[in-house]
Amino acid sequence: MVMTEVFDKLKELQDVLAEKYTLEQKIEESPKRLSSQDELLSRLKKEYIERNAKYEEARAVVEHLKAELAQAESIREAGEKGMDNITSHREYEALDKQISEATERENAIRKDLQKEEKNLAELNENLRTDEEMIKSQETELNEGKASLEKEIQDYQTQLANLNQKEAEITPGIDQEIVYKFQRIIKRNSEGIVAVQSSGKNAVCTGCHMILPSQFANEVHDGEKILFCPYCSRILFYKEAEKGEEETYFAAEETGSLADYDEDFDDELDDDLLDGEEREEGDEDTTAEI
Repeated sequence: MVMTEVFDKLKELQDVLAEKYTLEQKIEESPKRLSSQDELLSRLKKEYIERNAKYEEARAVVEHLKAELAQAESIREAGEKGMDNITSHREYEALDKQISEATERENAIRKDLQKEEKNLAELNENLRTDEEMIKSQETELNEGKASLEKEIQDYQTQLANLNQKEAEITPGIDQEIVYKFQRIIKRNSEGIVAVQSSGKNAVCTGCHMILPSQFANEVHDGEKILFCPYCSRILFYKEAEKGEEETYFAAEETGSLADYDEDFDDELDDDLLDGEEREEGDEDTTAEI
């Protein structure tokens, strides 16, 4: 296979891989879109349980106050009935005191009971509101899960088609090159870029770094696969069109090894920069097909 065909295949493979990895990322991140709804539903259920516990406590207090009120009413009524049978002033005073104390207690209990019944009614209303919110959230979440499942199935179908295209493109390309190319695309989404002239220099259009002259000449010859020594992308030579040099390669946009940004270098995968690609001499930037 001539090198021009290889470069054409790599450019085609680049588009397929970029779309493929984008889909894979979408599939991986899709469930996170429902995480906030899941968290909201969990929080609503937790709040419902806590509020229901308070409701049960309030209901118990109301039932206890009702029992006390009934007892106070019974004592008062017994005293009032006893008034019909009194035979002495002492009996009258005792019954009058009993009735007064029972009536006072009865009024106090009624006041507390009204307060607790109001609180109980508010808690009950809040529980109904919580139940409606939980039901609505569950419905929305279930609809979202169904929609997401269909979306992921569509992504899987597209992914299968892209895998098929990849399988059709890669035959004839060295598998080590394919492997390195895949890793480059995962990191940059662009794995094959042009080398263009900028005045007397040749510049990688991927990282805008000035390339060594001898290395640039080898790229121009186009006899083998060469990787940029700075960004690890595969390079091919492209003749600059008229006016392109001045508009694309402004002096402040290009660099050299001397002013190479260490932060950019730190982003490169170790397996693209270690012994695998830098075994002997220039083997880190070349590979032949």
